Amino acid sequence: MHGFLHELGRSETLQTALVCSLLAGVASGVVGSYVVVRRIASIAGSIAHCVLCGLAFAAYLAVVHKVRMYHPIHGWVPLDPLVGALVAAVLAALIIGWITIRARQREDTVINAVWAIGVAIGLFFIDRTPGFRGDLMTYLFGNTLLSTSNDAWMLLALDVLVLCVALLGYPRLLAVCFDEEFARLRGINVEFWYMLLLCLTAVTVVLLMTIAGMVLVIALLTLPVAIAANFAKSLWQLMLGSVALSAIITTAGLWISYDYSAPTGATTILIAGAGYLASMLIVRFARRSAKTAVASA
Repeated sequence: MHGFLHELGRSETLQTALVCSLLAGVASGVVGSYVVVRRIASIAGSIAHCVLCGLAFAAYLAVVHKVRMYHPIHGWVPLDPLVGALVAAVLAALIIGWITIRARQREDTVINAVWAIGVAIGLFFIDRTPGFRGDLMTYLFGNTLLSTSNDAWMLLALDVLVLCVALLGYPRLLAVCFDEEFARLRGINVEFWYMLLLCLTAVTVVLLMTIAGMVLVIALLTLPVAIAANFAKSLWQLMLGSVALSAIITTAGLWISYDYSAPTGATTILIAGAGYLASMLIVRFARRSAKTAVASA
């Protein structure tokens, strides 16, 4: 730990990685709470895999067709794959939500169809993009140590957007997550807020992709919330606990992966998984102790 802290004080790369980890953890704690309560983790998984389509298409445009985007610091630069990931994630969320609501199709069928089609399109463009296969590993499995200052600013902007919408719409999103019929009786546009929640989930998936990668992103979105859910008694407590746990888990994952030269994304998820198992054992022990105490009385 001492070596990590010493290097953190002088390494700009490590500082940027830590900032990106903490920024991604804030949104994941808030939006992840809604995802777990609303039970749409499977939808989030489908959106996460559709990100591959956006990544590959953006890389295809940048490499094959030399498409550029303007950046105020560096001027014209190649199209960032994260921009494609963000567009693909939001489109996938809108498609799933619209078909589920308007076309009256089975939700699980829509989720699996979008999941498969998104991955298939992504694989098609990966095959057509020279040199992208090496970069793809970073997006698939994550590597926080490769984060740049541009990534940090993008994460900050998306963080602010997610938090503003999620917190300002808290009463309505709370009603939609817990009881749709009650929300309709109160005059809340359930379809609109449901679609908005899916879009927030899509943006958060892209945020977390820099930390855990596309493959493991759902674990980081749900595991800290699952741990906090064992102890929280309200949604706002769940959010605060999830944000705190996400910060601890991502920081610990960065520290251990740096000191032991381990993959950052996988290390972070293993820590989250171990924390979840430990929380279940603690809750089970506490309940058993309470039952014993009641029986003794």
